[in-house]
Amino acid sequence: MLFSQKSKGFFVELNDHGVMLARTSTPTAPFTVEDMRECPSGDAAALEEAINQIQPKKGPSGYLHATVGIYPAKRLLRRHSLELKRVKEAGYFPEVFSTQFRIEQDKYIIAIVNANDGSDYDLNKSVQKDVLFCGLPTEDANASQAALLEAGIYPERLELGSMSLLGGVVDCLAFNKSKTPTLVLEIGPDATHSFIVSSVGVEASRPIPQGLDAMVPIVQKELGLKDEESARKLFYSNTFDFTGMGPLLIKKLLKELQSSIGFYEVQTGQSVGQVLCTQLSPKLAWLDAAIAAALGVTSLKLDPAPWLQSRQVTLPEALAKNAQDIRWFGLLSLMVNYTAANAVVAEEKK
Repeated sequence: MLFSQKSKGFFVELNDHGVMLARTSTPTAPFTVEDMRECPSGDAAALEEAINQIQPKKGPSGYLHATVGIYPAKRLLRRHSLELKRVKEAGYFPEVFSTQFRIEQDKYIIAIVNANDGSDYDLNKSVQKDVLFCGLPTEDANASQAALLEAGIYPERLELGSMSLLGGVVDCLAFNKSKTPTLVLEIGPDATHSFIVSSVGVEASRPIPQGLDAMVPIVQKELGLKDEESARKLFYSNTFDFTGMGPLLIKKLLKELQSSIGFYEVQTGQSVGQVLCTQLSPKLAWLDAAIAAALGVTSLKLDPAPWLQSRQVTLPEALAKNAQDIRWFGLLSLMVNYTAANAVVAEEKK
């Protein structure tokens, strides 16, 4: 089927384990998801093939014009309580960035949003103290855009994937009327981004300098392998069942998570009841169950179809089963425009 690029919408997510792509019937909701494809990250030929399949007829520019979500290693996504008396002081925010987040403000692109609903923080009003600082190094943003163009993708909108994903989880919990605080983990090679969210927003955040690579030396030691490279290949290959070794592999990470959860529960009086690991490759999906078991909570399973339908995004039956795999949730979250959807819902209630 040939079609005009203008009449279709395209969404792309680049994460640690792959590239996810989707085509929708129109660029903005209401629309139907028509196709979803994925390919491994770092495989240029596979990505070119996926782009050709998702967009058989090239647009006038030759690029796939898409909304793109990315997960740069040095991304900033931190919840923080502002000192409202100081927010208009010239040196206040640079001080927060350097002392709290250990980053140089002038080297980052940063946005500030309200922690409960993701709306832009209004510095002039300054009444909401709980905010999320979201950003990435300017050089990473430039490098990502250059890499996308090189791959034949023109990012009409470039988003922090973590931001849209968290917004999706919060909105989905609200849609399901779930009041259970949920631990959301993005476990990368070098670090883990940990968040506690509920149906009313992002309630806590913490970057943990423990990632998947930290588990490799433990694999090497426990299995008596001659070098770390052999252990790495085995760990990432899924040819060995690591479930029994799970508690040992996540021991250090678990200690940090328990500390974060304990602090949150003492502060709020609420218990974290479920966990959601969003960035694991299929070969490492067993880690989600291992972490849930060690923390004594359940693994959250999300069925995005009913939630998406409430946001005017239709997921056909042929794609709905695949979409239940959490790896697609970030891409699907990119499709939802919460402001516009709320306007529609409000209009219907009149």
